[in-house]
Amino acid sequence: MRTAKVATAPLPDNAPHVLIVDDDQKIRDLLGRYLAEQGFRVTTAQDAATARAGMRGLEFDAVLLDVMMPGESGLDLARELKATRPVPICMLTARSDPEHRIEGLEAGVDDYLPKPFEPRELLLRLRNILRRAAGGGGPSEEVRMGNYTFHVARGELKHNEETVKLTERERDLLRMFAQRIGMPIPRHELAPEDSTGSDRAIDVQINRLRRKIETDPSNPVYLQTVRGKGYILYSD
Repeated sequence: MRTAKVATAPLPDNAPHVLIVDDDQKIRDLLGRYLAEQGFRVTTAQDAATARAGMRGLEFDAVLLDVMMPGESGLDLARELKATRPVPICMLTARSDPEHRIEGLEAGVDDYLPKPFEPRELLLRLRNILRRAAGGGGPSEEVRMGNYTFHVARGELKHNEETVKLTERERDLLRMFAQRIGMPIPRHELAPEDSTGSDRAIDVQINRLRRKIETDPSNPVYLQTVRGKGYILYSD
């Protein structure tokens, strides 16, 4: 069996090359087309053995890897890849229990996305692990979140060209997230230094901030909860 190359329009030589490993052909095809439209080179594989064969002759910038596959599991392949090459890995899984996610993170994967998911969210996570792998995970001058842009130095949030009013606390939170884009920040680090507030108080602050940066605050795309850890901000 061979890996399958997704047909795309001509791409620049430096377009990132992503390997999608999933036994579900529908998912492979949908993700392959979507990422190709977003400027990625895409190769797909239906199982770990096929992926391993493809990686003998190709270099990939990132791997999207399903956990549950016939034969060798995605976790086993992830452990092998992390032991032999520095490729960023995002695990895809239909299981959402914390123990399963922890097992994936202990295997060294860079991110973990439960199914079903929005392609837009996957794209954000993929871009963030690629940015971190390239050494670009540090603070940025501007953080873009869809139609919202946060200018870090000025502490200014804009929706398109319109300024969005921020409280000092909201500005501080956005600056903290901007310094660690795509990385989880524990709740205790998000609390003010002089604060003895509860986790609930921090959750309230995060919910208020979501109402200012998310199109749908009840279903956040950019400022997400990391269960048992804290919060993480993704950017475009």
